[in-house]
Amino acid sequence: MKVTGTVTYVDISGGFWGIEGDDGQKYQPVDGLPAQYRKEGQRIEAKVSPSQGFSLFMWGRDVKINNIKELSA
Repeated sequence: MKVTGTVTYVDISGGFWGIEGDDGQKYQPVDGLPAQYRKEGQRIEAKVSPSQGFSLFMWGRDVKINNIKELSA
């Protein structure tokens, strides 16, 4: 599925980078967000797939990022 949204730092249990989708959903990349996209407010478009893993954070949907790109502001 394709997700368009904004990168945000979530300060829960040591913190992680997540994506707040334009669709109102929150997405948590289970393998982490690539370093070059870890910027608060960064607009991105990503192709993701649902992850069957387990997360302790309980913030949004767990997803695996298959492809990601920066969007112009």
